[in-house]
Amino acid sequence: MKKWMKLMLLAMLPAVLLTSCDDDDEEISIDDMAMVMVVHASPDAPGVDLLVDNAKVNTSALTFPGNTGYLDVRSGNRNVKVNAAGTSTTVIDANLDLEKNMNYTVFAANTLSGIEPVVLMDNLAAPASGKAHVRFVHLSPDAPAVDVAVTNGPVLFSNRAFKSATDFTPVDAAAYNLEVRVAGTDNVVLTVPNVQLANGKIYTIFARGFVAPPSGNSNALGAQIIANN
Repeated sequence: MKKWMKLMLLAMLPAVLLTSCDDDDEEISIDDMAMVMVVHASPDAPGVDLLVDNAKVNTSALTFPGNTGYLDVRSGNRNVKVNAAGTSTTVIDANLDLEKNMNYTVFAANTLSGIEPVVLMDNLAAPASGKAHVRFVHLSPDAPAVDVAVTNGPVLFSNRAFKSATDFTPVDAAAYNLEVRVAGTDNVVLTVPNVQLANGKIYTIFARGFVAPPSGNSNALGAQIIANN
């Protein structure tokens, strides 16, 4: 995943059509857009507000483990801030350059004290007939490296450490019972039953929450499934 590794220094990005942020009333072409999804994957962080060029762009707080879905964002240089919802407390502040006609998923990851972006470039090429595409992202901050396997079947993704992601991988369109194991062992730490992977669809599965939640936190280890198309 060379592309997403190069993007790890980017800040978390909201996704909206940013016509109001222009200095001039220039015409905006669809060809000037990128597609971006933002995912709240920090299990002890509060809801957040998203600002682009100092303009708040969300109407309600984005909370764990929700996502924005793909939305249009002006390409080019943007200042991005992530604030604790309803406050001026900024946890991420960065300038970044978005490429036009590219697709991204931005995860707000890690615990609140170390919150950071994990930015992936998304290949949304259509699967072959009878296939789905699926990738796995490890975003449980206190979990060890893991393998993801079909129950009583093959390992799909092996030795994935925290904040690592796989490529989108073709699999037969079907229903699967999956399990997450400590890497290199048969020790199952999470079961994910009845995962429906439909013909022609593209999915992200990410491990989220804590293996051992801190006092007062109920976000235990689990899996979240996102349909990317």
